[in-house]
Amino acid sequence: MNDCKKALFWSSAEDSKVRCGLCPHRCLIGEGAYGDCGVRENRRGELVAAGYGSISSIALDPIEKKPLYMFSPGKQVLSIGGFGCNLNCRFCQNFEISTVGAEGANRGASRGEKGTGGRAQGRRLTPEDILELAVRTVADGNIGVAYTYNEPLIGYEFLLDCAGLVRSAGMSNVLVTNGYIDEEPLAELLPLIDAMNVDLKGFTESFYQSVGGDLETVMRTIEMAHKKCHVEVTTLVIPGENEGDIGGIAKWLASIDRGIPLHLSRFFPRYLYSDRAPTPRETIYRLRDAAGNYLENVFTGNMW
Repeated sequence: MNDCKKALFWSSAEDSKVRCGLCPHRCLIGEGAYGDCGVRENRRGELVAAGYGSISSIALDPIEKKPLYMFSPGKQVLSIGGFGCNLNCRFCQNFEISTVGAEGANRGASRGEKGTGGRAQGRRLTPEDILELAVRTVADGNIGVAYTYNEPLIGYEFLLDCAGLVRSAGMSNVLVTNGYIDEEPLAELLPLIDAMNVDLKGFTESFYQSVGGDLETVMRTIEMAHKKCHVEVTTLVIPGENEGDIGGIAKWLASIDRGIPLHLSRFFPRYLYSDRAPTPRETIYRLRDAAGNYLENVFTGNMW
């Protein structure tokens, strides 16, 4: 199997550079270099999806673990993940794979941050391999494939190919994402997605700027997705960072649909926030009750 595939959503630029159009970063990528996500590469003036089919993690999970509490409850889903991410959260809970790109380099270290010391060590699978595994586990309660663990949208081409095969087999596609994608590629993908959990990290532009993104894009993703598939939203509650955003998130989601499930997840020290204290349980319960004034379904997570 080839280690790459020609990418979608890009244009040529001067001096053999390419402009990626998958997410709002719109990375201008020189020959032999990668975009901020670490997996979209300029090879001889052409943008390719490097690491196409490179899988870091694969497991048969309860659907509730995504978390999706109101989509096929009690069922299992084949969950796959790759490498890299197009945001740069200092509190990342999956930094071992999200900060490593297709070239094996540590993305965080390249930005002057503390490195993880990891390299990409995934196995390569084809979309046909993924479908075969999904079908093989139907007897175990599997309903389809969940694209998760790292940020799946940066591996757009592999995701699109897998989702098409999974849908043709009558199974479900589940997307667990930060929602940081441009409108055109999202619109092309959504008809193949049955359920989505979007990680809404906060509700201020300043917070999103701190993770290398923007709030407006993620809000648009949630609005677009809600019109096409089942949507649930997760916010990792970080003490002293985004606790004050939960009321605004709940009120805004309720303006779309009071039935949208919101998951408030308890933060634990990880990555560059390894010296922080976990979110107090009492904080999660208080915010759950406050969000319940707007939404019909508010859940707590990471409470063990």
